Amino acid sequence: MTTRIQVIFYSMYGHVHQLAEAVAAGAREVADSEVGLYQVAELVPPEALERSGAKAARGKFAHIPVATPEQLAQADAVIFGTPTRFGNMCAQMRNFLDQTGQLWMKGALVGKLGSVFTSTATQHGGQETTITSFHTTLLHHGMLIVGVPYSEARLMNMDEISGGTPYGASTLAAPDGSRSPSENELAIARFQGRHVAQIAARLRAN
Repeated sequence: MTTRIQVIFYSMYGHVHQLAEAVAAGAREVADSEVGLYQVAELVPPEALERSGAKAARGKFAHIPVATPEQLAQADAVIFGTPTRFGNMCAQMRNFLDQTGQLWMKGALVGKLGSVFTSTATQHGGQETTITSFHTTLLHHGMLIVGVPYSEARLMNMDEISGGTPYGASTLAAPDGSRSPSENELAIARFQGRHVAQIAARLRAN
């Protein structure tokens, strides 16, 4: 029985995209998982993206299809990825979620799994608040929230500065965006994808 997993993200400079690829890879490790990778629509004008250097970065994953709110109803689990904007999700992801009112009216997402991962510029720049505040929307939809349990021992890695929270995977991008996700962070992201897919498969079987 196929379990349908959707990984939906927004990434400006590629950090969240790298986590999204790792999350999707982890979900694909679970037998009979059908994993789709999507991004949400851009809201920033092209000239602004050009000035910030984001246009070139986003070109590396321009081939990834843009998600539609309606497709969420087809999933057994949705894993969302967003960069942090002052401790909250980015406007692009908020805009996407604000279009899910009709799904809410129908109860179309009730009982589905929801999970979140993020990136921040600094070590204490909102990794946990971004994810936990995102959960509020998922709870309004009646989704069942899945995080990253401490059975993922990399959460307790003290040998290096690393993202990774019990609420979801995360990475530190540095204020200038120069830091790429570490192997520890990517491994936590793969764990999250695999963990969500495993739970979704068990629920589907029942």
